[in-house]
Parts: sequence; structure tokens; C-alpha cells
Amino acid sequence: MLKKYTLYRPLICLLTAVAVSCNNGSTTKEQEEEIHNAATQVVPEEAEGLLGRWDLTVDKDGKKVPSWLEVKLSGFDVLVGAFVSDAGSSRPISNITLQDGVFSFQIPPQWEGGGGLFTIEGELAGEGIKGTITTNKGNTFHFTGVKAPYLVRTGEVQWGQPIDLFNGKDLTGWKPSDDNNQWVVEDGILINKAVGANLISEQQFEDFKLLAEFRYAAGANSGIYLRGRYEVQIEDSPKDRHPGSLYFGGIYGFLSPSEMATLGPNEWNKFEITLRGRMVTIVANGKTIISNQEIPGITGGALDSNEGEPGPIYIQGDHGPVEFRKITIIPAK
Repeated sequence: MLKKYTLYRPLICLLTAVAVSCNNGSTTKEQEEEIHNAATQVVPEEAEGLLGRWDLTVDKDGKKVPSWLEVKLSGFDVLVGAFVSDAGSSRPISNITLQDGVFSFQIPPQWEGGGGLFTIEGELAGEGIKGTITTNKGNTFHFTGVKAPYLVRTGEVQWGQPIDLFNGKDLTGWKPSDDNNQWVVEDGILINKAVGANLISEQQFEDFKLLAEFRYAAGANSGIYLRGRYEVQIEDSPKDRHPGSLYFGGIYGFLSPSEMATLGPNEWNKFEITLRGRMVTIVANGKTIISNQEIPGITGGALDSNEGEPGPIYIQGDHGPVEFRKITIIPAK
């Protein structure tokens, strides 16, 4: 029996080697088929006009509110993206269907609350898009959209003269967003005493450096909107929390700071913000926490979605108390 096994042993080894070799060849072929170069992606013809970023305007019972959509190609033919409503942060879209020229997707509610899903459906309309948003509560609103501008800046920037947006005396140069104004000036400090109106600068700006010194209470939540469209978050974020785009110093829902650079509540914090086109740099309390990063689109709470136009500085007052002792802007020439 041992002699017989010895005779068969070389044959078994040979067959095993062939099998392993074949399997390896198959695995290698599969791996080669899975390897791809994103730079050589071929956009499906039907999706070609839809890809990109869109500045949306939604008709909410006669009131025009801003929104934003991005459509991207994932892999060979799957469409994914992100959506920003008129409130809240950017929401990921896991799958966008496109059939017979009509695109649609669903997203869960965020700060709106409740169960169910939002359904967004639309189509290309010339160089833009149009469609409907049906909320999780059954309300349907119509929207139109235009391609978001790239806002690319070239060459060296030349800065103008500093402008003190807050004069330390009163609200000259500012206007509240509604009649529930809680902003006052006391002892040279601009104070939002309670939840109320947002404060909007009368002047509008394109590219600039913004210097702001502010103080917030424990549990506070506010923000500074650049051009009235991109919120830099002011929040009582715990210092031991991992940094994130919803926390202190982030571009709300889009860009995360590199660290939690807040000095904490009841302390005078400082932002130095530079905005050129879409590129933003934020220095918080002497630390660069966002360095020349692109802001993809408007954040929730934006005044409008007209990204190619100048806009004001606006300070969020509808979330709670916050104080400022300095707001200075240096516009680009």
C-alpha cells in the first residue's frame, strides 16, 4: 500500500500544481479586470449633461429659497451626489436613477424631523435643470437650477483698505433679517441677546479677508456667512471632540477644521478668514485650521444660491446669543 501511494504521489503533485496555476491565472485576470483608472472614465451619454454642481432656487409657496445639488459618476455607470436644502447641512445621495431623461433620488429628513423620505425628481431644461421636491410630509415644491460657477481666481491678489463693519457704537451698516431683532450694542460690544433675526451687512463683497473677534456662552450656536452663502461655524464644541464640518471653525457640512482650536465659551475667540473665489483659509485663534480649500457649494441658511455674485457678511442670530467686539473686512481690489 505504501509503495502504491509512492507511485501516485508525483502525479497528485503535478495535478495540484496545474490546478493552483490555473486558479492563480483566473484570479490575476479578475484583478486585472477590476483595476481601472478614474481619469479614463467614460461618462454615459445620457448622464453627460447632468454631471456637476447645480445652484437651485426652490419656490416654497411663493417664497424663493436656495438649494444645491451635486451629481457625480461612481465607477462605470452609477450616479451619486450630495444635496443641500435651504436649511441644514450637505446630505449624501447614495444613488441617482436616470431614465428617459428624468433623474430622481431620495434622501432621509434631517432637521425637518419626522419619518419617511424626501423625493427629488427633475430633468434637463436647456442649459439648466427643473423639477420637484416632495417632502416627507407630502408637500411638493418646484425648483429650477443653473450650473454653479467655478469661481477660479488667477494671479496675485491686491488687498484694499480695511473697513470696520462694526463701529463699536450702533448697528449702522447692518440690517436685521426680520422684525424679531435681538441685536444691540452695549459698551462697545455687538450682542445678540436671544434667538431672533440674523444680522446682514448692507455692503456686499466678492473676495476678502475677514477679521472677527467674538464670544459665545456655554451651549451656544451661531455662525458667520461669507457672501451670505457659506457658513463658518461658531459653536460651543467640546475640545476633546474629533473635528468635523459641523463644529467650531468648519464650513458647515462641507469642510472640517484640522483641529478644535476654540478657546471655549466665555472667552474672546478670533477668526481670520480669507476667501478668494471658492478657496477659503481659516485661522482660528492663531492656528490655521483650513488651508486654501475649495467650498463646494452653498450651506444651509444661505440667503441665495447666486454664487457668481458678490454678497454680504451675515451673522446668524436665529440660533442663540453671541457677541462681537470686532468685525473688519479687507476687500480685494
